[in-house]
Amino acid sequence: MTYMAKGSFSITLQPPPAGEGVDRLSVGRMLIDKRYLGDLEARGQGEMLSAGNPSAGSAAYVAIEHVTGVLGGRKGSFALQHAGTMHGGVNELTINVVPGSGTGELAGIVGQLKLDLVDRTHCYTLDYTLE
Repeated sequence: MTYMAKGSFSITLQPPPAGEGVDRLSVGRMLIDKRYLGDLEARGQGEMLSAGNPSAGSAAYVAIEHVTGVLGGRKGSFALQHAGTMHGGVNELTINVVPGSGTGELAGIVGQLKLDLVDRTHCYTLDYTLE
């Protein structure tokens, strides 16, 4: 059976401590801290790498985020894999639940997360199944 979870989230991005990682001029690195509200009540933490020239309209990012909380009344955790690009006014974003990453009552979760910006509020829709 396929489930759908919807809600909003807030996000804080901050650079890692100085001196860590690759050359900041070629690859950006940020720490992610999210709060999910709605059908998913959780905290997401992870790391993002980015490259390109966002001010010119071309860039890409990848991230891994670990989400811990309650989804549809089930307690546990899972990981999300992000991959996004923008070029020539076209944005592509894919966020998948990492297979095999579910724990607790979320063991066996698979699915895809979609993001929207509605009236300046970050919103999500998570379509998922539990094996």
